[in-house]
Amino acid sequence: MSKQVFEELKSLVTEASNPHTADIDTKSTREILELINAEDAKVPEAVRKEIPYIEQAVELLVERFKAGGRLFYIGAGTSGRLGVLDASECPPTYGTDPDMVQGIIAGGYEALVRSQEGAEDIYENGARDLKERGFTQNDVACGIAASRRTPYVVGAIDYARSIGAKTIYVTCNPRSEMNIPVDVAICPVVGPEVVMGSTRMKAGTATKLVLNMLTTASMIRLGKVYGNMMVDLQMTSKKLEERSKRTVMMVTGVSYEEAERVLEQAGGHVKTALVMILAGVSAEEARDRLEKADGFVRKAIEGF
Repeated sequence: MSKQVFEELKSLVTEASNPHTADIDTKSTREILELINAEDAKVPEAVRKEIPYIEQAVELLVERFKAGGRLFYIGAGTSGRLGVLDASECPPTYGTDPDMVQGIIAGGYEALVRSQEGAEDIYENGARDLKERGFTQNDVACGIAASRRTPYVVGAIDYARSIGAKTIYVTCNPRSEMNIPVDVAICPVVGPEVVMGSTRMKAGTATKLVLNMLTTASMIRLGKVYGNMMVDLQMTSKKLEERSKRTVMMVTGVSYEEAERVLEQAGGHVKTALVMILAGVSAEEARDRLEKADGFVRKAIEGF
């Protein structure tokens, strides 16, 4: 088994030695930082090339979300942590139910703060963890594995496919080597890492950018943004409370005091407050308009 893993790893782009940093251990601090920065600069272009596939994934997600489905990120190590991070940011940013986007990491909660690398090798646990979360055929499983081959992630995706669920895969190895059947594969190839095999670097950065795009574009398509402002955020902290007031003020031109008053009438819901002010209606009518407009503020203001 060890020899098989060795053979799998030696041919992966993410495990290759980077010729541009072969003598990095002889460099000064400034030179090391410049080398890292030069390699990092390659990441956005690699992600840009994958936009057609990211688009397909977003369309799939929007369709599933509208039907009541959920997104489950599943990964190990850095990949798993990035999935959990993206999922955890959706409720405060877009007012989503915590169940709507979930992150699962091999090894569970402890793996978020302390590396448990062996957890990624257990194929069966990927399916087990999806089952424990109540994953169904209406949901979407998004596997995240820089190397592509992570057994835990492959096991989860195989299970998702077996019950008829939609699947997405994010990997930093070439599409031509993608041998895992999924609905959409996203493959930003960032090349060998500055430090060989340290995929928390360029691969991690590329993955973070892709996940940002998946959920941000999906939430915009679901009407959770007005202009470029988040209007479904939850007022769960003083910062978010004040951001809500500022958003209402910026969009409508009302005073701080008026924004505070209307938000109180709207139950702290920015969307409702905006429709109340801009359409000149009550909180009840604003909520009714938003429901009929599928949550889109512009449509609710314009009366469809």
